[in-house]
Amino acid sequence: MTIKEAITQAQKKVVSPKPQELNHVAVIMDGNRRWAKQHKKSANLGHQQGAEALQNTVKYCLEKEIKWLTVYAFSIENWQRNKLEVDGLMELLYQFLKNKHQVLMEHGVRLNVIGDQSLIPQKQKEELDKVIEKTKNNEKLTLTLALSYGGRDELLRVVQKIASDVESQALSTQAINNQVLESYLDTAGMPDPDLLIRTSGEKRLSNFLLWQLSYAELYFTDVFWPDFDEVEFQKAIDCYYSRERRFGRRLDEVESAQK
Repeated sequence: MTIKEAITQAQKKVVSPKPQELNHVAVIMDGNRRWAKQHKKSANLGHQQGAEALQNTVKYCLEKEIKWLTVYAFSIENWQRNKLEVDGLMELLYQFLKNKHQVLMEHGVRLNVIGDQSLIPQKQKEELDKVIEKTKNNEKLTLTLALSYGGRDELLRVVQKIASDVESQALSTQAINNQVLESYLDTAGMPDPDLLIRTSGEKRLSNFLLWQLSYAELYFTDVFWPDFDEVEFQKAIDCYYSRERRFGRRLDEVESAQK
């Protein structure tokens, strides 16, 4: 994608003509290991149950006609975990891609990925590329996996790319604004999340989508991710619709903009 095309995509992003419309859900899938410990199971089994919860959440989004689902699958900091667990997570990713790509096709789900892909092992990267290519024309739901992702790392890479383009004169400093910056993000062309859900009781962003979550509604639940079912998902949605989204404006300004 050229710089001009990316900027055009960013300019098409709508802040929200209907502030309460739920179009994009982001999820920090937290609590797999604590779930496993609670049930006296291995951490790997906890992650497997977490993968099942993700599949179910994709189904819930399809049923509720939510168009975008972005999940924090593996942070860039997770590479520092012990090798056995990291290898297990990478194998789980590979098996998910290998065994579920047909299900994604059947349900019209497009797979997308954000993060530093240079760190993903070759076997998993090749399978990712295959599934992304196969599902690229699906339109019912875009499932974005944040793999080897960190918000600060993303912004650092953006600064480096912009600096390089300014140096090569492909971009002028006077042209840099919010829309141009967004065109360099991993999420270029995607709408910002309307709702962030984090499970397991933790109440922080943990370096996830730091730019994109600026005006998202935040929902925290004590439920561990493997236990996050349709009832819990509906609670998050109900909470979202109980709020007023203002995007830094007064309520009367929001109502005027809607009209």
